Amino acid sequence: MAYEFQVVVDAADPHTLADWWAETLGWQVEPSDEDFIRRMIAQGHASEADTTVHHGVLVWREGQAIRHPGGLERAPRVLFQLVPEGKTVKNRMHLDVRTGGGDVAEVVAALTARGAKFQHDGRQGPHTWTTMTDPEGNEFCVS
Repeated sequence: MAYEFQVVVDAADPHTLADWWAETLGWQVEPSDEDFIRRMIAQGHASEADTTVHHGVLVWREGQAIRHPGGLERAPRVLFQLVPEGKTVKNRMHLDVRTGGGDVAEVVAALTARGAKFQHDGRQGPHTWTTMTDPEGNEFCVS
């Protein structure tokens, strides 16, 4: 049996990091259903403390997801989840962002201007990539 999955990234500020990654990948931040959130609070399933306001919209405080514009059939959902501790060691898993033949140096420069940090360039045979970190220090590669 094949399973579906989503990728979960720990974050200190999941909404801001979701915005950053959605822009980076050309994906969409999942919209908040404010009526549903208010209903959950009114019915006692959640409290005001479980929410926050991001860009003027009521959202769940604990996380924010992004999706490929082609939907879940095209790529798995990525959820940015609030955690209390900061990142302290290298990721054991990371995203590889493929430019589709675009100029990697231009993409790296644009990401650096938006808060990513260059780590190093890599090469294995004819394949090259640049390892970077997002604004919260999560490693990813651009190729």
